[in-house]
Amino acid sequence: MDLVLKWGGHTLDLRARTHVMGVLNVTPDSFSDGGRYFDRDRAVEHGLEMERAGADIIDVGGESTRPYSREISPAQEMDRVIPVIEALRDEVSVPISIDTCKGRVASEAIRAGASMINDITALRFDPEMGRIAADARVPVILMHMRGSPGNMQDNPVYQDLTGEILGFLRDAIERSLAAGISRDLIVVDPGIGFGKTFDHNLQIIRDLSVFRDLGRPILIGPSNKAFIGHILDRRPHERDTGTMACVAAGVMNGAHMVRVHHVGKAVETVRIIDAIKRGRAG
Repeated sequence: MDLVLKWGGHTLDLRARTHVMGVLNVTPDSFSDGGRYFDRDRAVEHGLEMERAGADIIDVGGESTRPYSREISPAQEMDRVIPVIEALRDEVSVPISIDTCKGRVASEAIRAGASMINDITALRFDPEMGRIAADARVPVILMHMRGSPGNMQDNPVYQDLTGEILGFLRDAIERSLAAGISRDLIVVDPGIGFGKTFDHNLQIIRDLSVFRDLGRPILIGPSNKAFIGHILDRRPHERDTGTMACVAAGVMNGAHMVRVHHVGKAVETVRIIDAIKRGRAG
């Protein structure tokens, strides 16, 4: 498996250690931190704080994808994310990722300074997304999700959870290759919390090593998700301990990247797990 992502002026060597992606939601309604960084200046400062805390990637999103959320227009989304990306591009050395499923937003974000695309629909929502990513020669993160955020939690049933996610992600990889995206710029995400029940989320983390069969780096995003709150009886902003437990289990089981709200704690967590797995300090 090729675990080195190299593009533009960036190189992420996922062989050496687990990488941490920091979540920067420029939204009024995200489930965990909605409204906290909706102000441009606060969002930019938080991005800088995440880099100082050790983030390897900053993932900027302008549309909430919590269960039953409503879609916003590309113009609204761009109004939120483009000023933040433009402000961060000259201030941070780590890659900036745009968290969107809209090709127009991705294109403008790349023009503004983003250099990765995190698409929760795995290029299904907008047929232009694959071409945009291919033309820009940037990495793409392909996530598994049933339906859309607005309906993904309506009775999610699987006959073979792991097998169905594997099949979905294989198709997404083929779709990306057909669009001209280089295989060595593809990352896969099994989509914890997106069209999954409590038990499904736990099974994904348990069975994560199976996704190595796809031959691409694996990202997981358990941060502050509802299943953690269900176990610990904690509100979203009180789930750091549970999130780090999931991060540790995920890395032990094969995750190469973790997407989190609390970067500093995740950096320390993965450093310990990497040392355990490799027998040395990274």
